[in-house]
Parts: sequence; structure tokens; C-alpha cells
Amino acid sequence: EKKITKEKIVILTCYDYSTAKILNESSLDALLIGDSLAMTMHGFKDTVMATLLMMELHTAAVSRGAPSKFIISDLPFLSYRQSVSRSVIAAQKLMQAGAQAIKLEGAAGNLSLIAYLVESGIPVMGHIGLTPQFIHSLGGYKVQGKTPAQAERLKQDALALEQAGCFAIVLECVPSLLAKEITASLKIATIGIGAGVDTDGQVLVIQDLLGLNLDFKPKFVNHFLDGSQLFLKAVNQYSHSVKYKEFPRYEHSYPT
Repeated sequence: EKKITKEKIVILTCYDYSTAKILNESSLDALLIGDSLAMTMHGFKDTVMATLLMMELHTAAVSRGAPSKFIISDLPFLSYRQSVSRSVIAAQKLMQAGAQAIKLEGAAGNLSLIAYLVESGIPVMGHIGLTPQFIHSLGGYKVQGKTPAQAERLKQDALALEQAGCFAIVLECVPSLLAKEITASLKIATIGIGAGVDTDGQVLVIQDLLGLNLDFKPKFVNHFLDGSQLFLKAVNQYSHSVKYKEFPRYEHSYPT
């Protein structure tokens, strides 16, 4: 409906209960428990290290904190490439943890599975362009679809994902004109990250939005808050108050 009315869809990643409670009061349309949590929450160097158990635990926490938001959860690396039965079980675990939809990366080798999941009552979001689970195959974090052959492949993948039953597709790190063309060619929504302004919506990692990860700032990221400095200032104020006996004060104590 938003695609038809040209109202932008806004999605943000979320990984924990406390943050989810705050975001539940926001104007966001949906929350994504991305496998990026392997990096942002667990300190790994890439998303390949995300496990199904990780995704389950974080999905459950977010769904409890944001009951009024649409929750999408990533199927992690290789959890949907072993067999149809194992893939269905993985999707089932995320849905039963609280997701209303799952997301998986790539089109090739996934189309029959997507159709089967959709027929089984599991909404599926696709993801093409820069697909972090394939980072070792792609040779690093690079813009995808820059050559005519690559662009044509992405167009075909997008149409194939739509035909397989996806309700939306993430377009990551693709040229903005290509993203615009793909968006116009589809009946389903496109969600961009590093794909320009003409996609049907946008998604960002919450740590990037809040300026909490200063070591990672690709071109498509905008810090909407200087969060790391605000956090550090508050912690140092607390430390100073304790050391100089300014905290706890009388009103923070139980005198009798």
C-alpha cells in the first residue's frame, strides 16, 4: 500500500529489549533483527559468524519490547542452504521467537525455498546487491551492479524474487539509478541501504544512525546523533559524581 501511495517505508535494525521498547513508541514502520548483530552486538568482523541461536535470542527480546512493530529477522549464514527441511526449521524458529517475517540473501539457489516458505505462511523479504553473507565471494564490501552485466543480473534477480513470492527486497550498495530502475519494475517494495533516494524505503543499522560506531562510516551512513560522545559524557559525569561524593545524594538513599 505504501508503494502505491508513494509513502516511504522506514526500517531500522534493533537487537535488544530496552532499545525495542523505545523504538516501539517511534514512527518507524518495521524493525529488522539483522545478522549484523554478529558485528554490532558480539564484536565479530563480519555477519558470517551469526548463528541461528543468536538470531532467536535477539528476535525474542526485540519482539517482547516492540509488540506493535512489524518484526523482520535475518536467516543467518548457511541456515537456509543445507536442505529444505533444515531451512524450514530455521525459519520456524525465528517466527516462533517473535518475527512476523524473515529475510534471506541472494536469489540464485533460493527461489524454490522462498516459494515454499511463502506457501507455508512465512512472509519473506529478499536481499540483493551487496550481500554481507557472501562477503568472501564478493571480495569485500564493494558497490554491486556497476557493469552492464552486473546490473542486468540484479534486475533479473529482483524480478525472480518477486515472482517467488517475496513481499519486499533490500537493495544494498547498488548505483542509485539502477535502484530506481529496479524499484519502478517491481510491484513489491524495495528497501534501500546505500541505494539512493528512489527506493520505496530505507533501512539503517541503529548504531550507525546514533553515531555509536565511529570506526565504520561508509558513504551511505549518516549519523543523526553524536551518540558515542553523549554516552561518554554521561559516564564520565557519573564517575566524577561518585568520586567527589556528589552521588548518591540524600534522595537516592534509604536513611532508615
